[in-house]
Amino acid sequence: MDEKIGNLKGGMENISVTARVLEVGEQKTVQTKNGPRTIREVMVGDDTGRVKLTLWGNQGDEVKEGQIIKVENAWTTVFKGQVQLNAGSRSKISETAEESIPEADQVPENTPTDDSPPRRGGFRGRGGGRRSYGGGFGGNYGGGGFRRRPREGGEEEE
Repeated sequence: MDEKIGNLKGGMENISVTARVLEVGEQKTVQTKNGPRTIREVMVGDDTGRVKLTLWGNQGDEVKEGQIIKVENAWTTVFKGQVQLNAGSRSKISETAEESIPEADQVPENTPTDDSPPRRGGFRGRGGGRRSYGGGFGGNYGGGGFRRRPREGGEEEE
């Protein structure tokens, strides 16, 4: 089932959205941890609001302003409190003739927001963010030292 844009929150995965393309940005290259990646930012909207859709790779080549598209297997992120929709190599984008999507001038101006604190380590290979917090979060990241102390005290002799 399709999600409505107004209901999007950060950290959602494997979602489908049907929306009208309101603006198509220029293709650009950004630096990521995995090297340079090509993206195109597209503003899309439905009857509940509008959201920035980041198309990774060559996903955006066929997208044109005014058309209605269905985006499948997308995910959301949050940047400066604004929810953003993302489509990558595993996502599918197709043109559709969905009747319920309003014309561009009828799409509400509001955008979904998510002010909850960012979740660390949960977004598709972006783990490791916990390291910056230091101790107590888990042995893999150099924290968790407090777990070793009871053994040193010899509370449990074998």
